[in-house]
Amino acid sequence: MNIPGQVAMREGLEAQVKIINEQAQQTNARGIKLIPRIAGDGAEGIEKQIQQMYEMVALRPDAIVIQPTDNAALAKPLRAANRAKIPVIAYDQYIDDGELAAYISSDNFQAGVMGGEYVAAHFDNQKPIRLILVEYPHVSSTVERVNGFLDALSGNQQKYQILKTYEAVEPISGQRAGERILADFPQKDSVDVVFTVNDGGGLNVVEALAKAGRNEIFVATIDGDPKSVENIRKNRLTRIDSAQFCGPLGAEAIKAAYNVLRDQPTPRYALIPTFPITRETLSLYPGWAGPIPQDFKKPWSSLEPMWRGQSRVVIP
Repeated sequence: MNIPGQVAMREGLEAQVKIINEQAQQTNARGIKLIPRIAGDGAEGIEKQIQQMYEMVALRPDAIVIQPTDNAALAKPLRAANRAKIPVIAYDQYIDDGELAAYISSDNFQAGVMGGEYVAAHFDNQKPIRLILVEYPHVSSTVERVNGFLDALSGNQQKYQILKTYEAVEPISGQRAGERILADFPQKDSVDVVFTVNDGGGLNVVEALAKAGRNEIFVATIDGDPKSVENIRKNRLTRIDSAQFCGPLGAEAIKAAYNVLRDQPTPRYALIPTFPITRETLSLYPGWAGPIPQDFKKPWSSLEPMWRGQSRVVIP
């Protein structure tokens, strides 16, 4: 509702439904009728989505496709759907307990790795970088991003010191985190790197830092929001944004659901690649809607020199 990347995922899903229904009409096959619900952000969104999922189970649809707001909170309603024999397809985030018919996500660990390796390529690995994390430890995607980022720093022998962590994933909490960073670290050159787990909160962190004139800070983030891309273009704090292909992610989720309902083969767990947007790669990035670009060699030092645009099947 308020996080543009998630809105783009929903739009990709809805656009794919139109394609499926047009093809179904031509072949006299069953199409898809969507019964949409939007949970919203924060704690209220989590509670609302729990009730929405129970409501959907009671409606007995052919399938439930969901983007979870919280990994653990939906475990009980997922088990209720399992008991009702309603297949559940999750995208973007996982659900910790119960059985999913399919799970489609961006390669969030890869997204973090690309941010970490890009940071490592621009700092002296003999001197620990002073690092701030703006994280959100309630969903699998953001946890995987932090893990990938820190693993890449270590894998590239980049020393680091985490000065402090803050929690933000949407605009209001992002603004609050930016203000707290400035209050906690008011001196220029007291922070080297800020890593934000998404642009939903990260854009307002950058905005606060930029207004305070803290342009010395190297920001790495994830999502590919057009405003963040513009910050990279203008050299405004953000140096790398590991972008999701939000439209294709939503489209793949509904394709998986349609395959499950028709007893067609579909991976139980698949990852959509993420794209490293930097000043060097701006011309190669097509935007959230895709299409996913061809492979290319990264123009910075990397343990995996080639970026590859293929989806990865984790569990067939």
